[in-house]
Amino acid sequence: MKIEQIYTGCLSQGAYYIESNGEAAVIDPLREIDAYVKKAQAHGARIKFIFETHFHADFVSGHLDLAKKTGAVIIYGPGAATNYKVYNAKDGEEFELGNVKIRALHTPGHTLESTTYLLIDENQKPHCIFTGDTLFIGDVGRPDLAIKQNLTQQDLAGMLYDSLRSKIMTLPDDVIVYPAHGAGSACGKHMSKETWDTLGNQKKTNYALRAISKDQFIAEVCKGNLPPPQYFAKNALINKTGYQSLDIVLKRGYVPLSTNEFEQIANHENALVLDTRSAQEFAEGHIPNSIFIGLDGSFAPWVGALITDLTQPILFTAPEGMEKEVVVRLSRVGYDNTIGYLEGGMEAWKKAGKEIETVESIPAQKFVTDYSSRPLNVLDVRKPDEFENGHVENAENTPLDFINDELAHLSKDKTYHVHCAGGYRSMIFLSILQARGFEKLVNVEGGFGAISKLPIPVITGTPETP
Repeated sequence: MKIEQIYTGCLSQGAYYIESNGEAAVIDPLREIDAYVKKAQAHGARIKFIFETHFHADFVSGHLDLAKKTGAVIIYGPGAATNYKVYNAKDGEEFELGNVKIRALHTPGHTLESTTYLLIDENQKPHCIFTGDTLFIGDVGRPDLAIKQNLTQQDLAGMLYDSLRSKIMTLPDDVIVYPAHGAGSACGKHMSKETWDTLGNQKKTNYALRAISKDQFIAEVCKGNLPPPQYFAKNALINKTGYQSLDIVLKRGYVPLSTNEFEQIANHENALVLDTRSAQEFAEGHIPNSIFIGLDGSFAPWVGALITDLTQPILFTAPEGMEKEVVVRLSRVGYDNTIGYLEGGMEAWKKAGKEIETVESIPAQKFVTDYSSRPLNVLDVRKPDEFENGHVENAENTPLDFINDELAHLSKDKTYHVHCAGGYRSMIFLSILQARGFEKLVNVEGGFGAISKLPIPVITGTPETP
């Protein structure tokens, strides 16, 4: 028996490859499927099943392409209605995979169709569970992403309480928990950076698994959930209804464009120009009106949170050799209308004598010196809980997550000093402001992490315990 977790840091997502005696299964595959196909081919195995734990909201699954390429059966839990052929497992139904079995445990709560898959080993012993977004390490799935007209998040939270206690917590303590996400995902609130654990340890350490009443559980799980990113509902719909093959998306989007071709399309075809290089490179020089979202950060989730139209034509600049990666990562969250990239990157743009813009960026030390000598308009673009746990005195919390709401409160006549935790989110924020005509902008390098180490008035709050 072979079990491999394939973890993608950009999405904080775990897919799983399972193999036994020449047969393989994949659980919650990403959009790009070559890694799974190559693993099976390398071991002479046949991919027999594709198990989906639920309709994912934060990424587009690779189940359709993988089924088409391998002939594997797509399996969802009870009640999962799709526009394509799947097999809906019954609660408790078992599927033979080589010398092991995989049992479907219907665990509604995060969504109605959410299903946990229990792997039973060669010795008929429960070995591990693939919990999707039902149970994370340190947390459980939020119940506000699949609200129906006749259901509230409190209703779903109640279902989740029952699922955890009747289907999962009754399993042996040495069963390994393999979730679909870890820290950084918006699918939960308190997820650990660890990507697996034993069920027994989770019973001791996970706040949602302690001995509390259903009413207490519902109150805690429903408390403090920020509004979900706008692309979540759209991705869930794509996963239910289907999508174009990634091969088609790559053929359309992985296209080199000369500087003149790039400029012509950008100016006349309503295309968004996305700069995926580093924040420092963007600050030093970028194409006018381009938006920065760097590949070296949480690229796909921020694209999904900030670009509201999944059909938006996208042109992009990228680090050399990473052009195909950009198209793939955009497709992971449903942005399939990439139409080309700048061949030769910003060096080609500069050599062609094209116009460039810059962002003023200052070290944290200069920011502290300036702050001490005169009043500054300081925008802290971190999340509200980060801000509450410590922020520069008189700073205004304008979270990047809600930038479209925040723009109405800002003035183009004022100079704004902008920071986040480390510099990634602030550059995204600044790029959007700059594209909207704001000119008096200053980025603080190193963000609050660097600022807080220097002598400056900082307001600290008491972090809430989960």
